[in-house]
Amino acid sequence: MRRLGLTTVLALFLAVFGLAPSASAAAPGPAELTFTTDTATTTPGGTVNLSMTLTNNKTYDIWFVHQTIDPTWLTTQRPDLKYSVTGCSLATATGSSACSGTGPANLGTNYGAPVPPGQSRTVTLTLQIAADSGCNGNIGFYSYFYAEFSDSTNISGGPVHTPETRILCS
Repeated sequence: MRRLGLTTVLALFLAVFGLAPSASAAAPGPAELTFTTDTATTTPGGTVNLSMTLTNNKTYDIWFVHQTIDPTWLTTQRPDLKYSVTGCSLATATGSSACSGTGPANLGTNYGAPVPPGQSRTVTLTLQIAADSGCNGNIGFYSYFYAEFSDSTNISGGPVHTPETRILCS
């Protein structure tokens, strides 16, 4: 009986603090935003391509997307890490096309909406690491997005975190 009590207390502790294993994987939402980078490390003067893929998992078109992207708190705590967004491209069936903007306030327009059901759009931002940037730090971002569908529904998502890129000393 005493052993059952300890097991129950341990299970309750794990459940309360979110450490218990989940019973099953959750189904994807109506729209999903994922990130990848082309490299996990770079040096001052290097570049990193940050790709953002928006997937429409719903049976209606995505008509409108608004997305923000901001540096993580840890990235902002390293003022010696210097970088800028120098390029933006949208992958299409016929190749890449330039984005309409590279700032955090207008990323959503770059997905080339409408996005049909079951399809994805990938936007790639090119980050240029300054030659005089500090090193031995990580650059990472987080994003929120909002999407409207042709059935008059919408979804908000985030924060979605990018993989971090380590700036190494050469």
